[in-house]
Amino acid sequence: MNNIRQVKHLWARAGFGMRFEDLKDLERAPVKHAVKKLFNAGKAQPIEVVKVKTDYAALLKGDVMAKKMFLQQQRQEEKDLNIAWVNQMSGTDAILQEKMTLFWHNHFACRSNNSFFAQQLNNIHRENALGNFKTLLFKVAESPAMLQFLNNQQNQKNHPNENFAREVMELFTIGRGNYTEDDIKQSARAFTGYGFNKDGEFVTRKFVHDDGQKNFMGKTGNFNGEDVMNMLLEKRETAWFICNKLYKYLVNETPDPAHVNAMTDVFYRSDYEIKPLLEYVFTSGWFYDEKNMGNMVKSPVEFLVGLNRQFYLTYQKPDVLLQFQRVLGQVLFYPPNVAGWPGGKNWIDSSSLMYRLKIPSTLLNGGLIDFTGKADPEDEAYIATVRNMQPTVNTRVQAQPDWDKFLQSVPKNMTKTGLAEFLLEPKPNNGLLNSINQSADIKATVIELVSTPEYQLC
Repeated sequence: MNNIRQVKHLWARAGFGMRFEDLKDLERAPVKHAVKKLFNAGKAQPIEVVKVKTDYAALLKGDVMAKKMFLQQQRQEEKDLNIAWVNQMSGTDAILQEKMTLFWHNHFACRSNNSFFAQQLNNIHRENALGNFKTLLFKVAESPAMLQFLNNQQNQKNHPNENFAREVMELFTIGRGNYTEDDIKQSARAFTGYGFNKDGEFVTRKFVHDDGQKNFMGKTGNFNGEDVMNMLLEKRETAWFICNKLYKYLVNETPDPAHVNAMTDVFYRSDYEIKPLLEYVFTSGWFYDEKNMGNMVKSPVEFLVGLNRQFYLTYQKPDVLLQFQRVLGQVLFYPPNVAGWPGGKNWIDSSSLMYRLKIPSTLLNGGLIDFTGKADPEDEAYIATVRNMQPTVNTRVQAQPDWDKFLQSVPKNMTKTGLAEFLLEPKPNNGLLNSINQSADIKATVIELVSTPEYQLC
């Protein structure tokens, strides 16, 4: 297998696809050099577009006009945050850090009606994306966004709320089948008092903490939340649960038990360090097996960010990025539930595929697109306050690709077949190659290629 195909596969999975400009540095680079380049790409900056910790509770106590203004302010902040992250992914050199931030965003899936809290949690994911999972877990468990989302603000002695404790085990650490209902009850008692103050800062409220003896996973003691999380991390099953999920994100939707077990050994022995685990995956021969190449459906965000990066797209009306996310089924900061987006083949249905095939040519030609669909349930309150706002719109996508920059980066001697092999992860079939050989020029060829079903795969 030629080296560039391996490196291109690495860039598709560890980032958002390879651009022609990346070829100059990587065309003859051994895979280990390319992996090193990923980790030495610099550090992504935190996103700080939401500057003020708005007291939403106070605003909601106001009159009808105050509530309307609150909803509009909230909506604008959510848009600003969403677009800022898409822009960061689209422009950063720290592609692996942002790709892993996207992974943790789904692993610790959370909806918050406070955009400052949502931004704070996103930056926790980013700061620890390549760091230590224990540190990341502890910081997420102390984040106001997650504590609010999973009702731990209401978890108090004599009135325990099990929601947070249950999801910490089921979705964030050890996974189903490795704990009992009584473990959930005892864990909920341990997490009583975990909360945040009016300034959005984590606090342990000792006056509502249950300081009685608890029996958790065969141990007895006056446990608190940190004790519970440490006990979960002591279990190898937790390392396996994370590695199995990462395998499905980076390698193949169908995990290979031997490979996942090998990943688990690396992760567990390193005390949950994320970087050595990823280095192990990206330098393993099996990562580059033919069966693991071009076989995964890009998530909507990966698809959009990949287009933005490849064609240096800018948007006169960036709000269209949210409409794209909505019709494709992945709005950042709005997971369907605490389990996150199921991903894989679930990204594609007849409606979303139609949009996916149409979006590239629309973006690259500045065309019109119809957005038809039901609004997200949490959007409806906002829509109800704004007259004449319809979830169905006909929009001119005012996007500007930098064709000059793109074309200058294409190697001078590259054939149309070479273009197809570079832009698509699966090997292009003869029918497609025959079709593009009839196209008038390189622009037409490129637009045809990125409008194919094959372009949806990475």
